[in-house]
Amino acid sequence: MNIKGEIDLGLGVLDHQLIDSEDHRCGKVDDLELEGVREGNPRVRAIVTGAGGWRGRGRVGRLLAALVHTKTVFIPWEEVAEVGAEIRLRRTAAELGLGRGRDAAARWVEKVPGSSL
Repeated sequence: MNIKGEIDLGLGVLDHQLIDSEDHRCGKVDDLELEGVREGNPRVRAIVTGAGGWRGRGRVGRLLAALVHTKTVFIPWEEVAEVGAEIRLRRTAAELGLGRGRDAAARWVEKVPGSSL
């Protein structure tokens, strides 16, 4: 899917996996920051990932955002290289201030006997 045309944000972007320029998973699209809504010309300004993006997801989202201490990262839309089954980014996770999902999970999984990443 091309990012220059129109995109159904609910189906085409929200909850999709973020993939950095080195093909590493580095989070999910939790919310979008929009501009121009009041003027009738809405555009995506940034992808929001992390607990701050959960607040708009009803009671459960607000509760999780209050309980989980992860940083909220805003990724400028200009950093999106491609929108498809996942959202491909132009730069590395580290350059964008994102963690790598595998690294974050590794500290928990490595404690499970018999597990290996």
